[in-house]
Amino acid sequence: MLGEWVITATHRQDRTYHPPADYCPLCPTQPGSMETEIPLPTYDIAVFENKFPSLQRRPPRPAVRGTVWAKVKPALGSCEVVVYTPQHDATLAELSETRIHHLLQVWQHRFHELGSRPEVKYVLIFENKGEVIGVTLSHPHGQIYAFPFIPPLPARELAAFRHYWRERKQCLLCRMLADERRRRSHIVLDNAAFTAYIPFAARYPYEVHLLPRRHVSDILEFTDIELRAWAQGLKRLLTGYDRLFGFSFPYMMLLHQQPTDGRAHPYFHFHMEFLPPFRTATKLKYLAGCESGAGTFINDTLAEEKAEELRRAISAGMEHD
Repeated sequence: MLGEWVITATHRQDRTYHPPADYCPLCPTQPGSMETEIPLPTYDIAVFENKFPSLQRRPPRPAVRGTVWAKVKPALGSCEVVVYTPQHDATLAELSETRIHHLLQVWQHRFHELGSRPEVKYVLIFENKGEVIGVTLSHPHGQIYAFPFIPPLPARELAAFRHYWRERKQCLLCRMLADERRRRSHIVLDNAAFTAYIPFAARYPYEVHLLPRRHVSDILEFTDIELRAWAQGLKRLLTGYDRLFGFSFPYMMLLHQQPTDGRAHPYFHFHMEFLPPFRTATKLKYLAGCESGAGTFINDTLAEEKAEELRRAISAGMEHD
């Protein structure tokens, strides 16, 4: 009815769920102890295929026969885990800018390799952080999904960018960013190459978009200087989040990039989106009937007010540094 694919992955019911405190599958394997997913005594950043993938390089045949109304096809693609550090109790916000810079280089490598596969049409790099998000492994890590189709939300965003490009002969996000930087009321962070702001039509109270001021369509187009500015901006934003309420801030972090479908998408502008579930220090933003059932978000706050709060938290950290 929506023209969207739903992935069924029944084997994921058996995936690791809050393992015992003395065993973490993402920690390095120590001599004489049970082997983890990473059979080394230490590492910098580790990448491996998810043991419980939603998409697979060699997927099984569909378990049910399709019909004209219920189409099926193999879940072709891949799901990778990116482990940020061997330090179990760290978070991305607590890592050094140098390690974050290394992570961005790893993301570049994986985007290039996965996006080069002919069956992969979209590469989604993301992190789910915090138990309230549904995370079952607390060790700092993110994920990468390589889709055989362009997922619905990126497809809608892509269509909006393409429409604006054709109508106005310019990039939608370049225009929005210029307006945000002129008004300043939504800006939370600026550095040599990146800007972060809470968008005017934010869906979550502390939703932030972090993006390069130069028009690039995917992660492969960044210079190393831009990568370092990105690492700096990312660390400042995440530490600012943690200062807001005095605890490690949960979020969904997503990289929005052009598809890898072999077509040119010059109108698309790379950006990151951060979707935190907290609306106050003790209250969550739930996706209930209007959001989940109708697809229309209701935000109980104003972007200008939340941007000021987050801007103060980030500035306090810069002064402390």
